[in-house]
Amino acid sequence: QVQLVESGGGLVQPGGSLRLSCAASGSIFRLLVMGWYRQAPGKQRELVADITTGGSTNYADSVKGRFTISRDNAKNTVYLQMNSLKPEDTAVYYCNGRLGGTYWGQGTQVTVSS
Repeated sequence: QVQLVESGGGLVQPGGSLRLSCAASGSIFRLLVMGWYRQAPGKQRELVADITTGGSTNYADSVKGRFTISRDNAKNTVYLQMNSLKPEDTAVYYCNGRLGGTYWGQGTQVTVSS
């Protein structure tokens, strides 16, 4: 069983930055494909970015060049650095881990507003 706990959300002005963290319990973190998803009010949950066990990354077109996903296997943690934030980035952000099954965190709210 893997538990994922997100942190780092909050309120930020347009153009600002935030870094989300997701800490994983258990000993299989290094084997998980890790990702960040988001869900805005009235919209479906969507993939923001993911990172393989080897460090290959994939980004949604809407965040390319602004967001960076990274992982630290020694700390069982995955990060999402978000720069140049826009109001349309406002959503609940969820950490996700995949290895056969799928694991989800509880989500952290990101609000981009002046």
